[in-house]
Amino acid sequence: MTADAKAERPTGPEGAAPPARWRELLAPALASRAGLVMLGVWLNAADAMVTATIMPSVARELGGYAWFAWAVAGYLLGSILAGASAGRISERLGLRPAMVLAAGLYAGGCALSAAAPTIGMFLGGRLLQGIGAGWIVGFCYVAIGVVFPERLWARLFGATAGVWGVASLLGPLVGGVFAGAHLWRWAFWMFAAQGLIFAMASLRLLRPPAAGADSRAAGRPLAWRTLSVLALAILAIAAADVTHAGRAAAGLLGAGLALLALAGAVNARPSEGLMPRQAARPATVAGAGYAMIVAMSAASAAFGVYGAAILQVEYAVTPLTAGYVVAVDALGWTLAALFVSGQPDRRHGAWILAGASAILAGVAALALAIGSGRIALIVAAAAVLGIGFGLSWSLATRRILAALPDEDRAIGAAAVPTAQLIGGAVGAAAAGAVANLLGLAHAFTPAHAAALGPRLFAAFIPVAALGWLAALRLARARPPREMR
Repeated sequence: MTADAKAERPTGPEGAAPPARWRELLAPALASRAGLVMLGVWLNAADAMVTATIMPSVARELGGYAWFAWAVAGYLLGSILAGASAGRISERLGLRPAMVLAAGLYAGGCALSAAAPTIGMFLGGRLLQGIGAGWIVGFCYVAIGVVFPERLWARLFGATAGVWGVASLLGPLVGGVFAGAHLWRWAFWMFAAQGLIFAMASLRLLRPPAAGADSRAAGRPLAWRTLSVLALAILAIAAADVTHAGRAAAGLLGAGLALLALAGAVNARPSEGLMPRQAARPATVAGAGYAMIVAMSAASAAFGVYGAAILQVEYAVTPLTAGYVVAVDALGWTLAALFVSGQPDRRHGAWILAGASAILAGVAALALAIGSGRIALIVAAAAVLGIGFGLSWSLATRRILAALPDEDRAIGAAAVPTAQLIGGAVGAAAAGAVANLLGLAHAFTPAHAAALGPRLFAAFIPVAALGWLAALRLARARPPREMR
């Protein structure tokens, strides 16, 4: 945390910080920077939602149906690797130059995707977009942790959840408009322009790094060994996600998980710290928080991957309707996150555990509802799932950052979205492997969807239970003194 941020922390009776209010973010010193953070989150969230909608149009024009899934996998690979290195890069370059670099790379990737004459060039653009977007989001989380007063973190993380909710609701509509008008390329030009706006806003709103500032952090190595092992892990997981053979997918997923464990071991070396050392130690407060994020993201991934497809096949609804049923969890997430963002610190542990319990209940309810023949039950289960994330996510993130030493605050903040992406990637690959093993992917008929869909979702209940145990550890942890 910066000295300015610490100095801005007001205190109430007996040194306790008074409850943060939304209007504090509208103060002249903070409003423009908060808007910059929200724009960065929007670029990542909206890009993913819009691209998912327009990809069939891209595949038709460029003849890339065989590479359809790699457009997502390449973007995800770039996002995870960039997010994992965001903390270290922000320390070495300074936050303002890092954000400008990320925005320029993202805009360039968007332009390459927009102008691509072949599917190969398009995939290259998507990889660059993923790297740029991963850095942008990682740097935005770093900015929350080092630019803003700590007592505003929950409000800011709640606001980022709101941005994701808006993107989930508007993304399919925006993508549908571009795809319907046969103008999918203009969607990428639109994001390229927004990336340039973000770069210019970063130059205007963020302070240049002071001479000699954070020299100790700037001298740290970039941890290339950890990053290389992590890259291999994500490649294996991505390959598992797009492999149709069940045994091969399971093998690649297992290899990816083993490489993730190896990356954690390499990260523990003093010269290879890409993430906080606590990240691989679930017994610590921060480690429990990261474990919760990875497990819960993995447990909910099956609904994002197969929810809309099962709804279209089993319930014969339109793609847009199915998309909005899946987006119900995003709406629940947004509303719940805005609600708990103003809760006093002493209640955060209870809300974290309540949210984790709702996620576990939501995953179990989806397993029961997906084959019931009643869409209303699926909507209700998705809402419970989203509310669970909203109740716990921002508060868990704040507790993670508060538990880290100041010198690890930047890499710890950037590790939060990275952990979420890793969990989502593992969950998506595992969902594909389970679907293949069940035979669902080979015969996606209404009868198979109704019979095998519940088994697919039920397979992730134990994963959600592991996340609940991590949340229990995080909720019971005694918060640092400054949070009491």
